[in-house]
Amino acid sequence: MALTKNDIVNSVYLKLDLPKKNSIRVVESLLEIIKKTLGSGEDILISGFGKFYVKDKRERRGRKPQTAEEMTLRARRVVGFRCSGVLRNKINGKA
Repeated sequence: MALTKNDIVNSVYLKLDLPKKNSIRVVESLLEIIKKTLGSGEDILISGFGKFYVKDKRERRGRKPQTAEEMTLRARRVVGFRCSGVLRNKINGKA
């Protein structure tokens, strides 16, 4: 089961003992900061968690799966994530 934004708001609400409205504002503000930073092409490094980065993809050839018709996929920017060693170890059950 995936963690939703509402789950994050509830965790902030319970752990920080903030009013629910303030918890929502904290989470929304954090997400807006992340979106704005990535939108401007800057990386986000969160110590002990990982790094979000923007990568430019060049135009390339592709095909439609339904019709096998050749097409050109436009150049675009994508967001990537590389987890930190601390997070990787925690996920794999290492100290």
